[in-house]
Amino acid sequence: MDERIQLYESKMQKSYMSLEEEYASIRAGRANPHLLDKLKVNYYGTPTAIQQVANISVPEARMIQIQPWESSLIKEIEKTIMQSDLGLTPNNDGKVIRLVFPELTEERRKELVKDIKKKGEAAKVAVRNIRRDANDAFKKLIKSSDVSEDEVKILEEKIQKLTDKYVADIDKAVEAKSKEVLTV
Repeated sequence: MDERIQLYESKMQKSYMSLEEEYASIRAGRANPHLLDKLKVNYYGTPTAIQQVANISVPEARMIQIQPWESSLIKEIEKTIMQSDLGLTPNNDGKVIRLVFPELTEERRKELVKDIKKKGEAAKVAVRNIRRDANDAFKKLIKSSDVSEDEVKILEEKIQKLTDKYVADIDKAVEAKSKEVLTV
């Protein structure tokens, strides 16, 4: 494949992967350890991912258990979770922190689906902006007379096919995550 196309495809790929990461952090009533991926605790003055200072497990469908390797970190991890946007209250017994996920209400599920669709739409806009940037770059190639108009048409068609592919992938991801959230 043409390296001019590959550059833009990798950008589209990154937009899609970013959406997938965001979806991993949306809780669907089931415990998912990836919810903690973005949270950092102060570990000897360094912001560190919880996964790097504790053992994280899912003993039940609606519970995450966090067992810090150093008991002194319990308060720090608890504080980080309380300050996050997870909306969960951690329980600890001095050794282990438990996050219990309440059953999602119908209203909350619908709010989550709206949020999922909004994030999907933003990802599609990002992909279309990449297409626009690519087409602008290809038009500049004509002006600098490096390539013919026919070659630019071919490049534009390839970018359009990539755009269609990623938009379809995003739609599938939105559909799958919405279905997951709405499943009781």
